[in-house]
Amino acid sequence: MTFKTQYQARRCSAADALRHVQDGDTIVVPTGVGEPPALLTALSEQRTRFKGVEVSQILPVRRFGYFDPATVQHVRHTAYFFGSASRAGGQEGWVDYRASYFSEMPQLIERGLMPADVVFTLASPMDEHGYFALSLGPDYTMAAISKARAVVLEVNPHVPFAFGQCHIHVSQVAALVEDETPITEVGLPTIGPVQQTIGKYVADMIDDGATLQIGYGGIPDAVVMQLTDKRDLGVHTEMIGDGIMTLVESGAVTNRRKNHLPGRIIATFGLGSRKLYDFMHRNPGLEMHPVDFTNDPYLAGRNDNLISINGSMQVDLFGQCGSESQGFKPYSGTGGQTDFVRAANRSRGGKSFIVLPSTAKDDTISRIAPVLSPGTHVSTSKNDVNYVVTEHGVAQLRGKTAKERARALLGIAHPRFRDELTEAARKMKLL
Repeated sequence: MTFKTQYQARRCSAADALRHVQDGDTIVVPTGVGEPPALLTALSEQRTRFKGVEVSQILPVRRFGYFDPATVQHVRHTAYFFGSASRAGGQEGWVDYRASYFSEMPQLIERGLMPADVVFTLASPMDEHGYFALSLGPDYTMAAISKARAVVLEVNPHVPFAFGQCHIHVSQVAALVEDETPITEVGLPTIGPVQQTIGKYVADMIDDGATLQIGYGGIPDAVVMQLTDKRDLGVHTEMIGDGIMTLVESGAVTNRRKNHLPGRIIATFGLGSRKLYDFMHRNPGLEMHPVDFTNDPYLAGRNDNLISINGSMQVDLFGQCGSESQGFKPYSGTGGQTDFVRAANRSRGGKSFIVLPSTAKDDTISRIAPVLSPGTHVSTSKNDVNYVVTEHGVAQLRGKTAKERARALLGIAHPRFRDELTEAARKMKLL
């Protein structure tokens, strides 16, 4: 049987593809824009025929019909990481959450600790050898494919065919659905004066030839925008976005001086514009890999001069980072922050940066706090955090005593809050 014959035998409508879903199944969906809209729309429309089906995903970008508190007994969302579509449900309690480091998710799936009965994913058109590329999110999805009872692809001509460990053969597929909906485009976050100031502090500490991991957010993107005059930067990251593409176009990123996987950008999911998705298509300078390859601190840390830049919501005077919740209310997730902080700490010449504005809510709340707010999820521990950067400066923490850490963090807090933070530090015997 030829590859084309196999393709045609598996081809069906999105509604018909739902025959591969059974009550009680967990459907694994890739990160972000790797989600298949036709399949998830069909699932939403027919959700009341199922019982106990779970859809598990990092960072959903579309709020499909199954995001419905009235029908969670039929189909419910379980977050690996909250996004705009799932955040309200998490805070209201009808969306549940599975906590883990991003790098360890494939292992948890392989060991049966995270269920994966069916995979729904976007895929590129099939090539002449019978392979599809899951370029937008091989992440944990490749591990789920090896574990799942059924893999259902939504084949879309707008999905790039990238290189790397992100391919699946037609013989591994239970059903194929064709759809031509444009891939969701995600714009750059807003960058204001505070973000630009923080970005400059970090950019000034990045040398030519460094290898970058850039998280998502206004401040990481503000750093990127100030690196266009650097030379021979490399990229080993989890997310490739428009900012990194801009650095390639400016000539700042060449990957020539990377000592681990030189000459190639390494990433595990793409999130950005149509131009970015076109950039990813058959680009020999880019490889998309599963997250246990990209985010493993040992593997990523083999890059000398690895720079890790990630945002946080709150940092206490010991250096603990609460990057994923507002008190007990979930906001995002652990993701790959800790993975890359640890990778940069392992790297020879590496630097990890936690970046955040010094205040929130129109300067009424200090993000540098004596202790994290009650219920806050600790994302990155005090033992891992190195540089913390606000618009008021840089605090370097690793190797410092508790009192030295407190003094350094007080120095980058907003001046309006320094007196009360100093008094709190005294009561905590940190001064």
